[in-house]
Amino acid sequence: MPSITQRLGLPRYEADLIYKEALAAYLKKDLDAAIARMNEVIRLLPTHSEYWAARGIMYLEDGVLDAAKADFERAVKAFKLEMLGHYGLGAVAYREERYDEALVHLTEALRLDPDRMETHYYMALVLDKLDRSAEALDWMTRAHDELDAAGDKRKSDAVRWLNQLRRRAK
Repeated sequence: MPSITQRLGLPRYEADLIYKEALAAYLKKDLDAAIARMNEVIRLLPTHSEYWAARGIMYLEDGVLDAAKADFERAVKAFKLEMLGHYGLGAVAYREERYDEALVHLTEALRLDPDRMETHYYMALVLDKLDRSAEALDWMTRAHDELDAAGDKRKSDAVRWLNQLRRRAK
């Protein structure tokens, strides 16, 4: 018996199923499988900004900055309010030491979603590089508290940064 996707020709359902598989692989840290599944999702629905941004996150975590940046740019081009695209462009710019550009994208990501702990973390890192230590300490404190409340293991990185920022603030 043909599936609903086959009968109705609805690529969105198929794309969503594959997207879930990609996210499951990503959560298992199988980035190759996650990216391969995202390639299929994007082939099915190339105009959906969230898919480009999600694959960009996977490339970012895999350290493939050129591919990550291209996907984030494509996401923001498709939908200028794509928060994950702006967050990703900010993260890439930070890693490439383009701090002013990172600040612009992270500020936009925060405007679109003010509660994302990863954005708070990167905002602290960027502000520190821009010699705005007091602001950086505020953002890192917020990120730490959110990571702690979520039981996120990345809290230890935030603690290390908090200690450094507090020493500089003295």
